[in-house]
Amino acid sequence: MTSRADRVRWAIRLAPLLLVPVMLAASTFPGRFHVSATYWVLAVAAAVTFAAGRWWPVAASLLLSALAVPLFAAEAWGLSGLVPYLGAVAVADVAARSDRNRAVVVVAAAWLTALLLGNWLDAYSALWSATNAVTLVAGVGLPLLLGLYLRGQRRLAATYRERVADAESRRMATEVAVRAEERTAMARELHDLVAHHMASIVVRIGVAEHVLEGLDPRVVTVLADVHDTAADALTDIRRLQVALRDPILGEIAMIEPEAVWAEVDAAVARARAAGFTVVSRIDRRLVGLDAIARLTLLRVTQEALTNVMKHADPSTPVEVDVEGRDAGVSVRVVSGVVPGPSSAEGHGIIGMTERLERVGGRFEVRRGPNEWVVEAWLPTSPTSEEVPR
Repeated sequence: MTSRADRVRWAIRLAPLLLVPVMLAASTFPGRFHVSATYWVLAVAAAVTFAAGRWWPVAASLLLSALAVPLFAAEAWGLSGLVPYLGAVAVADVAARSDRNRAVVVVAAAWLTALLLGNWLDAYSALWSATNAVTLVAGVGLPLLLGLYLRGQRRLAATYRERVADAESRRMATEVAVRAEERTAMARELHDLVAHHMASIVVRIGVAEHVLEGLDPRVVTVLADVHDTAADALTDIRRLQVALRDPILGEIAMIEPEAVWAEVDAAVARARAAGFTVVSRIDRRLVGLDAIARLTLLRVTQEALTNVMKHADPSTPVEVDVEGRDAGVSVRVVSGVVPGPSSAEGHGIIGMTERLERVGGRFEVRRGPNEWVVEAWLPTSPTSEEVPR
């Protein structure tokens, strides 16, 4: 869809196609003066050339200067005498649009030559007169000044746009940095205050369970329940710290359990759409995954399939296995190998390794003779938790 400015530029560019015939017709006086057929042809050709300057400004300007010479030399009357000055408008157009001074000098010189030749061939004007000198200076100088002014305004507008974009980028970077600092401060407060007290509660209840003897079984049950609840709360606090320190995790950490499998299916579908044969075996009955673990499983699967689409051999089937194993969830992606060197040190591999380390999991990438294997394991429920210090 064209903008309003584009429509205005097109209207200006095509206006001579309508105005030139009107000017020529208005310069015809029955019984006194008639515009010659040659002048009509040259004038219409000049209007068409001016319209073509939308795509070839320098060539159009040079051709308009060449057409202006016989138009100046011909006998013209009234408005028809203005047609050759399309060459001046073309010079202004080149000066405004071109960033090369050489092109501007060339078209200005061609237009000056056309003016000189036109005056020299005009039988009714004196070449070396003050009037002609003023006409030459104005006919060349004014279009140049106008074009250079418009060029300066165009560059100034571009500079302002760049400054605005740069200022917006700096503002967004500052905003992101401030948010990161706030999240880090919140994570620090969680660690220093809440996590510290929760850890103390866990330790003291654990001591009470071992020290106190002969308690009512109901009291023992309550203490055990409080101990487990406090330990679970401490685990959630530590995972919340991870989410606060990672803005991406913080934005989408609360992914729903059902959404995980839908997103995994979408990643498999994208790989198939890319031309790969994907065999997926996914156990959707897995339980025990909290929000961070669900997001980690999803991101590892997505990154592994992304690497498959970038680097694997499309002629070899891809296997995707997600299943429960060893009190956790195992993710295994096997794909074909493209001949040539390959590396396991890319940013995606590093990112997946860091994600698995954060949730206490494991990550391994290895290359066999005919296959590339990505294996990840993450716990569904931690067997032990380190007390924050």
